[in-house]
Amino acid sequence: MTKPAIFWFRRDLRLTDHPALDEAAADGRPVLPVFISDPALRNPSGENRLTFLAETLDWLRDATEGALVHRQGSPAVVLRELAAEVGTDTVYATDDHGPYGRGRDTAVGESLAAAGISTHYRDAVYAVPPGSVVTGGGTSYKVFTPFFKAWKSHGWLDPAGPVAADWLDGVTSEPFPSSAPTAAKLPVAGEQAAWDRAEWFLEGPVFDYSVGRDRPGVDGTSRLSPYLKWGTIHPRQLLARLGPDPAEDVFRSELAWREFYAEVLFQRPDSARASFVPKMSGIEVDSGPNTDQHFSAWCQGQTGYPIVDAGMRQLLAEGWMHNRVRMIVASFLVKDLHLDWQRGARWFMKHLVDGDLASNSHGWQWVAGTGTDASPYFRVFNPITQSRKFDPEGEYLRRWLPELAHLSNKQIHEPWTDPVGAPAGYPGPMVDHGKERKESLRRYDELKASWQ
Repeated sequence: MTKPAIFWFRRDLRLTDHPALDEAAADGRPVLPVFISDPALRNPSGENRLTFLAETLDWLRDATEGALVHRQGSPAVVLRELAAEVGTDTVYATDDHGPYGRGRDTAVGESLAAAGISTHYRDAVYAVPPGSVVTGGGTSYKVFTPFFKAWKSHGWLDPAGPVAADWLDGVTSEPFPSSAPTAAKLPVAGEQAAWDRAEWFLEGPVFDYSVGRDRPGVDGTSRLSPYLKWGTIHPRQLLARLGPDPAEDVFRSELAWREFYAEVLFQRPDSARASFVPKMSGIEVDSGPNTDQHFSAWCQGQTGYPIVDAGMRQLLAEGWMHNRVRMIVASFLVKDLHLDWQRGARWFMKHLVDGDLASNSHGWQWVAGTGTDASPYFRVFNPITQSRKFDPEGEYLRRWLPELAHLSNKQIHEPWTDPVGAPAGYPGPMVDHGKERKESLRRYDELKASWQ
């Protein structure tokens, strides 16, 4: 009788275009699908991400005809126990290139090998696995544009079809994670939901993406990031659908940014929580009770700057924020309020349903001027001009700040200019942007002087 194989699902919760799962199911071998709730990953995760994961696991359990097994604990211990239960000595999984995942998988492989169990890591959650694209000198890229060119030249596998697996059922499962309602309205979970959104985007909005992606008041972005986070859709499946249209290439570059940041984190695991450019870590940041009050107002969308407040309220309501607005609110925290970018990054990870360590940390560092391809520190987003440029008619502002909905298209970006004053209950600007911009530049000049 053919021994079964264990397939350990992680960030690859789909049944189509799945090389690692396909190998596990080769030759008609029975497959036991398992998801392990690892405390090291679960405990720091935000409520929105955990709920979306729980709902995705519910979908996967149904898709595997009820065979999916859930266990909690140390992966090495859980997998040894399961291998003994089902009489197998083979475990398959998709390769993990994250800082924690790499160390965990090495330790799991060594632990299982000592028990006579072989572990096979295949494929990746990225179109091009981190470590695959290097410069002519064999070093990693630190600037996006040449990385993007090399990444496209490297290419990726063509997506495959559904995996035909003979699921091994009847194995005892612990209760699945709860999918209790959250304060945020989350997207529908699962592989089919991912493709429903992808098809909608690829058949229309993608062709206006070069403009639509910067307009928070319209539904012009893919909003596929939560599905990419948990692998219910693979980036190469999206890349295979993109053609030569310039707007499609802009979306292609956005997928590449995600992989660039994964590459950076792969090469520099410390950059998840520390400045990629060490000398920038010396920039002066504020601390103390007053800054805590500022941080709290920023978190709750009560800064008095409408575009910032709308973004922060969207985050609380949806567990997601438009990318253009993410840059604006990040710049405001770092360069208007002079707070450490890590505080903002942690708040985002607490609430984002698409929270991805590499993209989040390095997106924040781009704005803070501490990372690769960094926006120069002296570039400070003006929340008023950004609001007027990208939400000229105030559609986004009116959606998330109903108390300002009656204002004109001109005044809604600066409510304090209304002849009768800002609406009751809406705060005035907590800081003077022009003054704080000068202060940020002063701190940067002071830091530069210390390098000489």
